[in-house]
Amino acid sequence: MNRVLRRILALSAAGLMFTAVPATAAPSGGVNDWSCRPSAAHPRPVVAAHGLFGNGPGNFLAIAPALAAKGHCVFTPTYGQSAIPGIGGTDYIQNSAKEFGEYVDKVLTATKAAKVDVVGHSEGGIMPRYYLKNYGGAAKVNHFVALAPPNHGTTMSGIAELAKLFPGAAQLLVGGLCKSCLQLIRDSDFIRELNAGGETQPGVRYTVIVSTSDFLVTPVSTSLLTGPDVRNIVIQDEHPGVFVGHIGLAYDSISIGYVTAALA
Repeated sequence: MNRVLRRILALSAAGLMFTAVPATAAPSGGVNDWSCRPSAAHPRPVVAAHGLFGNGPGNFLAIAPALAAKGHCVFTPTYGQSAIPGIGGTDYIQNSAKEFGEYVDKVLTATKAAKVDVVGHSEGGIMPRYYLKNYGGAAKVNHFVALAPPNHGTTMSGIAELAKLFPGAAQLLVGGLCKSCLQLIRDSDFIRELNAGGETQPGVRYTVIVSTSDFLVTPVSTSLLTGPDVRNIVIQDEHPGVFVGHIGLAYDSISIGYVTAALA
């Protein structure tokens, strides 16, 4: 393998780890509490979908307790563990979406709620869209709040485009360890299928939160949705000069404020 190809693979591996976080115990403060019952003020439980190479408790170590403190019942599954236990999001997105839907059903049964709200980060901001479109999720989700979702595929700051110059490089990188990785790249078959016929589903509200200093899901415009009941928020439009990176969106107080306000 030549030096340039090795460099591309190394950079791609780093770029694909959108939300790599250590596995942790379930957050405290009312999160993942199956005895939680939604209140009149917050009648829908929140199900949080983590990013690629992430896990529910770690990815939402900040967001989940913040929502619980506002009175929400919050659940943080780890989906799509295809290769390494505890490391999620690596299965084909279609499989993860089906698994996510089964988890939503479990939450609805336990809480006796009619619908859930969903918060997703990175891959978790696009995977539920497949659930909404193809697995009946639109009838069970009221509001979908997504942080830096690669809705139209990512170039990973050009790394993905560069890798195309070396046939087989991407396949060599991901192999069987990450079935979803190539699905998240711009112009993938998955991205085209997901967006065909419209980007949103009737009856579901959408909030998309992005940062111009996100250098992993690129260009930033790839995250923005078009359709009814959509609000696209660019953090720097209201907070000029603020630096919030891709992973930081799940932990930054400004982005967390947007999430809690959207679900208030």
